[in-house]
Amino acid sequence: MTLTVLGSGSTGNGYVLQNEHEALVLECGMPRQDCLAALGYNVKKVRGCLVTHEHGDHAGFIEDYMELMPCYTSAGTANAIRYRKQRRPEVLEVLRTVRLGGFSVRPIPAEHDAAEPFAYIIDHEESGRLLFATDTYYIRYTIPHLNNLMIECNYSLPLLEANIASGLVPEALKARTLESHMSLAHLKEMLTANDLTAVNNIVLIHMSGRNSQQDAFVREITEHTGKHTVAATKGLTIEINKTPF
Repeated sequence: MTLTVLGSGSTGNGYVLQNEHEALVLECGMPRQDCLAALGYNVKKVRGCLVTHEHGDHAGFIEDYMELMPCYTSAGTANAIRYRKQRRPEVLEVLRTVRLGGFSVRPIPAEHDAAEPFAYIIDHEESGRLLFATDTYYIRYTIPHLNNLMIECNYSLPLLEANIASGLVPEALKARTLESHMSLAHLKEMLTANDLTAVNNIVLIHMSGRNSQQDAFVREITEHTGKHTVAATKGLTIEINKTPF
């Protein structure tokens, strides 16, 4: 299974999980053309697109995507999106597993300033169990049998406070960041709380442009977990499999 990063961060988010026969799209915050290019223009193999919440950098192009593939999200998110046309995404229920081709998808609650944000546990025979969690300041569950993670590492508190002190970041942004996004420290706590024995990859997503340091964050999570860790940069393609080889 291959992961392709279309974009990750406040300017737009999108990811494609695919093998030769099927694909699952995560988020529709990047232009549809970017997604099509990553798929080699083979839309027929897409089993669905999962959307975490209604903010534009995650759902801004949902109507374009729905013209080509089924999109899935929470009822709260579906109701919060402002539509131009009649088409609507399909609604998933929290903690209720659905099957999308070879992908088994279980939505879990996320903690963000949105109507009903989701994170997703995604199982596939090739990639094993993948946790996809973005725009959330913590995960309320431990997740057993993890093989791969795509997990937010948005900021570090010392960097945020230094940027506020220097005037680069407004003071008013601090409360929202703390209550809506996962810090490096909180991610370390979350990873410590979970059994990472079978984990092959940790992909750090949705890093802040000003309040993060990509190389330092990757190094710290690698040292903290002993696991292969990468930052989700636009255009990144890596293998996301259940076994390392």
